[in-house]
Amino acid sequence: MPDMVPIFDRDLVRRRRERAAGAFDRYDFLFREVGERLVDRLDDVTRVFPLALDLSCRGGGLADLLGGRGGIRTLVHCDLSEAMVRGVKTAASGPERLALVADEEWLPFAPGRFDLILSNLGLHWINDLPGVLVQARRALKPDGLFLATLFGAGTLAELRSALADAEIAAEGGMSPRVSPFPDLRDAAHLLQRAGFALPVADVDVITVRYADAFGVMRDLRGMGETNAMVERRRTFLRRSTLMAAAAGYHERFGGADGRIPATFQVITLTAWAPHESQPQPLRPGSATASLSDALADDRADDRADDRGEGTP
Repeated sequence: MPDMVPIFDRDLVRRRRERAAGAFDRYDFLFREVGERLVDRLDDVTRVFPLALDLSCRGGGLADLLGGRGGIRTLVHCDLSEAMVRGVKTAASGPERLALVADEEWLPFAPGRFDLILSNLGLHWINDLPGVLVQARRALKPDGLFLATLFGAGTLAELRSALADAEIAAEGGMSPRVSPFPDLRDAAHLLQRAGFALPVADVDVITVRYADAFGVMRDLRGMGETNAMVERRRTFLRRSTLMAAAAGYHERFGGADGRIPATFQVITLTAWAPHESQPQPLRPGSATASLSDALADDRADDRADDRGEGTP
């Protein structure tokens, strides 16, 4: 990506994860919840996937959620952070686990290597997401499956709004403090652009309730998910501005129980590496029936039903 202006400071992303690694299991509740939903998708697939990749693995917790799904015999864990990779544990049962440190933007795998690639809440920190999706597609065997989750555009909307309002009011301007996230339409388009077959993108919304805005910020820090944008402000937010943001958050979004919501929009990507056995779209002009004739027949049936002439 020689001409791309980076949005995220990848070295800072790594350092954030390094800092979070030691106590990550105290803050990984969102990763566990989303990870469970991700691996549940394998229940709908009759295939087995002997060799799988866990991309952006954090401490390898996704392996504990698999529960034998997918027929995985070997699971390769990969993360930008060495400290996170060191947290990957061997298990007495389940797939064999291998782990390596690698930048998700430069995947070190040969073409056609994996039957399955899983990625849980890591791709939203990628500068060249289209390029990474192309690399993932190439690393899959033909008819291999790609399953990933990432945060979507509505994530942390309340925190973003409260910080922006407070900073504009107190300091006369605002700086980017919450990362930009892709929306659902962008995600679906990126799968097609990367050359995947049968691409599907859908979205879930998870709302976590907190006593105050500082609880939200504390959990984000513990997850290693705090601001790593290149254009971030390099100085600390003024205490008065921070307090105003916390008060505004509570005033605008607080519920009757006195707690505030933090919204996480989670996009799930499902796609396959192309293979000749997959369903193919019909060639344009090859249809043997007329859509207008079919619609005319439907309208005639509706009129007959209205007159009571339809089949009971």
